[in-house]
Amino acid sequence: MTRGAKPSPDGLGEAVAPHYAGHRERARQRFLQLGEQHIEDYELLELVLQIVIPRKDTKPLAKELIARFGSFSGVFSATPQQLDDVRGLGLVSAANLKVIQAAAQRFARDRMAPDKPILSSWSALIDYCTTQMPFNNIEQFRILFLDKKNRLIADEVQQTGTVDHTPVYPREVIKRTLELSATALILVHNHPSGDPSPSSADVQMTRQINDVARPLGITLHDHLIIGKSGHVSMRGLKLI
Repeated sequence: MTRGAKPSPDGLGEAVAPHYAGHRERARQRFLQLGEQHIEDYELLELVLQIVIPRKDTKPLAKELIARFGSFSGVFSATPQQLDDVRGLGLVSAANLKVIQAAAQRFARDRMAPDKPILSSWSALIDYCTTQMPFNNIEQFRILFLDKKNRLIADEVQQTGTVDHTPVYPREVIKRTLELSATALILVHNHPSGDPSPSSADVQMTRQINDVARPLGITLHDHLIIGKSGHVSMRGLKLI
């Protein structure tokens, strides 16, 4: 018997290794040699799927998932039911993908150390917001509440809305800020369209919150908009 080969179930000869076995090993070696920055999204997703579905060629499935949900992040932000609808995946594998998503979110959250100013690492802040915001068809508005040293007190989803609108009430935002004894805010919401450019309604709402917060000694540091194509800082655009 050839070294490393497994006997066939009927005992009449050696089992033939699946056609994708060599490809899997090459994909892993490519990842180890190049790092995640130098491989395509479908290649990274393929490697993730190899963990979730150990006995299947996952390259075609990885490409299909990205085509269906629009991006690597879009795959992980899909609901378990949406993932279950993809042929070859199934509810168990869908649940495992959501576990991996949760682990990534927890990792990003832990990078925002509670004893360090949240503004000390802009890249960590953007990574955190990007992993927390869903790339789905519904807008979500969340607030990062900060203390006097700009350390994170709480991260809360305030509202969810429709495909292009989330109702936000400045007085409710300020009320919650005072309840938490926060002295600064970072507003964050997603644009399901993928384009993170602020709308006139986004700008108006942000300025209303700022107008109510300023007399109370509450600082609005920024309003970040997250989209599939990137992110936008209203502070950076000098809109607040």
